[in-house]
Amino acid sequence: MRMNKAATPKHFEGFIFDLDGTLLNTLPDLVVVTNKALKKEGFPPHSEADILRFVGDGVMSLVLRAIPEYASEDQAKRVYENFRSMYAEYGLSLTEQFDGMPETLHELKRQGKKLGIMSNKFEGGVKDVEHKFFPGLMDASHGESESVPRKPKPDGLLLCAKEMGLLPEQCVYFGDSASDMLAAHNAGMYAVGVSWGYQSLEKLMTGKPCEVIKSPKDLLKFC
Repeated sequence: MRMNKAATPKHFEGFIFDLDGTLLNTLPDLVVVTNKALKKEGFPPHSEADILRFVGDGVMSLVLRAIPEYASEDQAKRVYENFRSMYAEYGLSLTEQFDGMPETLHELKRQGKKLGIMSNKFEGGVKDVEHKFFPGLMDASHGESESVPRKPKPDGLLLCAKEMGLLPEQCVYFGDSASDMLAAHNAGMYAVGVSWGYQSLEKLMTGKPCEVIKSPKDLLKFC
């Protein structure tokens, strides 16, 4: 689904991906870990549908959306810290790659493409996920940290391109949210939305993707 009239470059050398809702279905684990962190502080749990509405802007945003209005700032900080520590213990047991993604990533690598991840998940969580699901595949991977701000700021994407030895215009960024698309535009990269993620197509479109793809195998057309 093309969204603009600009000609798509024949190929890109760098393929950079959002994580949750793009490479991986992490929602089941996010539900478990969020509710465990809330329960430890005595707060009520949320349904999967609720958590789906809360995700996409980093852990702190997820926590602030999940805690009750009466929660104090200190309680919010504790839920945040509980989430981070529990994610390392529980956060990958239910997570899976989307159908067709493993084969597609290996084909991209076989063709000599550079692969990367830029997520609003915290940096340690990104590294844990990379080591479990993508060993030896990624040339760069980053999450939110003191030195890398959340998307839509372009810093993380630009850092990935630099570590790959590529210019931004040689890279395409894939994501399932408007903030992903805005980050790609801000970095000077080609922005491609994925339709299988967590954000509705209507909301994704507010980020003005260059185009939207419907299946992981569609990644190969950018080679």
